[in-house]
Amino acid sequence: MGKFPPSFRSAIPSTSLIKNRPSQQLQQPHYSPKKPTKKNTPQPHETQTPPPHKSLFKTSSLNEAKILFNSLVSTTKPRLPDNLRLHNSFLQSYTSISTLDDSISLLDHMVKTLPSLSPDRSTYHVLLSQSCREPDSSLYSVQKVLNLMVNKGLKPNQVTVDVAIRSLCTVGRVDDAVLLVKEFSSKHSKPDTFTYNFLVKCLCKSRIFNSAYSFIDEMKSSFDINPDLVTYTILIDNVCNAKNIREADRLVAVLKECGLKPDAFLYNTIMKGYCLLNKGIEAVRIYKQMKEEGVEPDLITYNTLIFGLSKCGRGGMKLETASYATFVRALCREGRVAEAYEVFDYAVESKSLPDVAAYTTLESTLKWLKKARENGLAV
Repeated sequence: MGKFPPSFRSAIPSTSLIKNRPSQQLQQPHYSPKKPTKKNTPQPHETQTPPPHKSLFKTSSLNEAKILFNSLVSTTKPRLPDNLRLHNSFLQSYTSISTLDDSISLLDHMVKTLPSLSPDRSTYHVLLSQSCREPDSSLYSVQKVLNLMVNKGLKPNQVTVDVAIRSLCTVGRVDDAVLLVKEFSSKHSKPDTFTYNFLVKCLCKSRIFNSAYSFIDEMKSSFDINPDLVTYTILIDNVCNAKNIREADRLVAVLKECGLKPDAFLYNTIMKGYCLLNKGIEAVRIYKQMKEEGVEPDLITYNTLIFGLSKCGRGGMKLETASYATFVRALCREGRVAEAYEVFDYAVESKSLPDVAAYTTLESTLKWLKKARENGLAV
């Protein structure tokens, strides 16, 4: 069997152009409690940096790229296989240093040299990603690749939309991404929820909130694309970071009117917003509301509440008796007795409760928990 030259094998990227989407659109924020538990964190010397990727091409010369491809075809025994992924990798390596026109010319040459090679959407997505990186103040380069796809009988789909939008946003062309997603929605394919929410997140980061609201309203009225729970969570997270908790409360009311039910992640986001404003008591109130609506707290919920209490302590705020009892009982039910003692310490140190009252609540909760477990009851 013939083998590929070592330089060609090393140039094939280990990851594809489009990575698998994560199971969640956003990562949940983590907050350390007042007395963080010790964890075995890796030392700096343990971090391994992957070796730099070796480019197959030394220059951007189109002629040299064609010669290299011809060499691969002629020297490989048996004939270079018509593996589309392999050829896409070859093309993608060249796009990293070439112009869009030269990349298109190289693809034409590859097809002529190997007539059995049949480019599909993934091939043109390589060119599409490059077109988004072109120093072009308009979308001419992007339109050029899209027209090329359509002329080859390949209609842009949701993956095409995702590649274009993410590539544009990556290089800071958020306004162009908004224009393009509207054009896709009217002519080709609407974005899926992942792409839609990704663009909303980019708008929130790079523009004032009103631009994100305008985009959401226009996509809803013009293309019947409605915001989902992830969309509202993105908006709420951004307004909370801006310490605009009133707007966060308004957004919660709006999403409920739309028939959406807040989840633990959204409630955690709102609690974080109150904590940033040193309103730990309000965070406890949100926790109560969360429980009343049947939403189960998670690890982040409790870490956020403890973080909020530490902020309260620095601000001189006191913990109400009812809030203290609710928090302690919740932590004990989750088996987080150490954190329950932290809340006890806070209540005593801040003089929110008399020592006896605080201890009595904690002691009765622990006794109840022990008895419930002995009787095999779910807590």
